[in-house]
Amino acid sequence: MNPALPGPKRLGTTEWMICVIAAIGFAFDIYELLMLPLIIKPAIAALSAPLVQELIKGGMSAADAGLAWAPGGTEYVKWARTLFFVPAIAGGVFGLLGGYLTDRLGRRRVLTFSILLYALSALAAGFATTLPQLLVLRCLVFIGVCVEFVAAVAWLAELFPNPLQREKVLGYTQAFSSFGGLLVGGANVLAANVAMSLPAIHAGHEAWRYTLISGVIPALPLILIRPFLPESPVWAEKKASGKLRRPSIAELFSPALVRTTVLTTLVFAASYGIAFGAIQQLPQILGGPKGHTAIVAVAKLAQTNAVQAATSAGKSAPEIQKLGRQAAGNATDEAVAKVTIWQEIGGLVGRFILAVLAVKIVSRRALLRVFQLPALLFVPLLFWWISGSLGNADSLGTIKIGIFIAGLFTVAQFSFWGNYIPLVFPVHLRGTGESFAANIGGRVIGTAAAWLTLTFSQATPPNPVKIAVVGAVVAGLYALAGALLTQWLPEPKPEAGEH
Repeated sequence: MNPALPGPKRLGTTEWMICVIAAIGFAFDIYELLMLPLIIKPAIAALSAPLVQELIKGGMSAADAGLAWAPGGTEYVKWARTLFFVPAIAGGVFGLLGGYLTDRLGRRRVLTFSILLYALSALAAGFATTLPQLLVLRCLVFIGVCVEFVAAVAWLAELFPNPLQREKVLGYTQAFSSFGGLLVGGANVLAANVAMSLPAIHAGHEAWRYTLISGVIPALPLILIRPFLPESPVWAEKKASGKLRRPSIAELFSPALVRTTVLTTLVFAASYGIAFGAIQQLPQILGGPKGHTAIVAVAKLAQTNAVQAATSAGKSAPEIQKLGRQAAGNATDEAVAKVTIWQEIGGLVGRFILAVLAVKIVSRRALLRVFQLPALLFVPLLFWWISGSLGNADSLGTIKIGIFIAGLFTVAQFSFWGNYIPLVFPVHLRGTGESFAANIGGRVIGTAAAWLTLTFSQATPPNPVKIAVVGAVVAGLYALAGALLTQWLPEPKPEAGEH
């Protein structure tokens, strides 16, 4: 033990409240980010109806217009890429500004405003009537999430100055991020089950709308409590004494920090690329008319039952068709969500394993490789196998096990960055440096993997097998780049985060 280091802080009511609120915040971040893969297919189907009619009026046959907007079709792919990538760019750019403001204005203030932004935007997204509206609101959600994550990590790192205690707090609070994935999967399943009994939104009962609206619920305790929690003592002390240096993005590329900035950004991007290139495309692979045989059968049965019930109730033919489509869509959403929940369970286990290992493995590079190297091998092989198993009704159980393992190895890497980055950037650049790595690296370069997978898997009619194969290749390339670059990732100096 170094006698110059502060001892562990005794956790009183305030400290426990800080940890609880931070855990809820991390969970809510992932809740919002993982919502899109679950709702994108039914959302595009619902909001593209006027655009399908425009194609028909322009001279395209109804069959061709339907194929263009079906999952994998030309128009569908354009909007799916846009909804995945444009919010990520917005989050990256404005998140970088948020990191700068975190260093300028303080951690707590920026946290509060970022939560308000994405909570209200998530609520409004459930009432979107056009795809451009949904896009704008998802951009606002991403901006709030990207800013909140950066401010929260800097805040926690500075509230707990003892190194061992800080590692534990950051590790275990970030582990709750995976509860966000479990919650959004559960919310989607619940919405699919109760959609027909909820108040109609724009004359419909579509589960994806209620899933989007549910995003405001976890934000309520954060909005009420976080403004009353203490500011980072390290930041506040430097601010009060006039010793807080002005943050500068240019300083990230100074000789002392350029290697740290560039490598952290690129390896962070590699972690995200594995997730968005393959794992987050699983709903697109399993759902749809040519998706997994077992899920297609569930959707057809739900549609048949809904049509029979509507016919018995004396509904008109258009109403019968609409209710049948909604029932099939909700059943597909529920079945897919039950599979993707296994990914989040795996991610939760991975985050807790990392939290344990973070205080036992001294080398940060070695710690990252514990998860990085298995992901490099397992994730591409899993999706390559999935591409050949969609027609086997009995393979769904194996897919659940596989996606659990893939989530464990991949999601644990996200927690690594929350522990690592506060150690390699100085206090006055902690928010700015973390924001650059997380937002330009993770949210922009990393999320671009979804754009690549959707672009190179485009097919008419849609082909989920192709999505799985392309996802395996894209995720494998990102994972390989990360594994190669990690050998040059700087090891933190002792207590480098406290200078």
